Amino acid sequence: MSPEQAPSDQVEVYFASSASGMVRQFCERLGRPAHDLGDRAVRRAVPAGPWVLVTPSYKTGNPDNDTLPEPVRRFLRDPVTRRRLVGVMGSGNRNFGPHYQAAARQVARASGRPVLLEFELQGTRWDVERAREVLAALDAGLRERHARVPA
Repeated sequence: MSPEQAPSDQVEVYFASSASGMVRQFCERLGRPAHDLGDRAVRRAVPAGPWVLVTPSYKTGNPDNDTLPEPVRRFLRDPVTRRRLVGVMGSGNRNFGPHYQAAARQVARASGRPVLLEFELQGTRWDVERAREVLAALDAGLRERHARVPA
């Protein structure tokens, strides 16, 4: 589903995934459309409304190794896209020590948005359930906001 076709009563999900596909696997288990930032057309689109980023972290301690995946960096260049971001979910590997979840935390810090969920690798079934709960709460807030707007 393209970003323009996403249901207006759901917060959109955008993700970056490495060749391992762990973040993709996590997003596929959410039970809602998720847009792959590896797709150039998706990266060039602007979300129609509020959206959540799901990003992996790669940094392993090399100060020259940037943790933020390039597709995420490119997508966040647009000011409207940045303004519509409501939060970040991060995938990481605890073996990265202090760099665990570095990308999610970097985006959250720079944007002033919260880290909504942190999970390891492709996440457990409990991580997926928690993510669904977080997204459902955001959806409910979006519906409530739309209900209060006069026609």
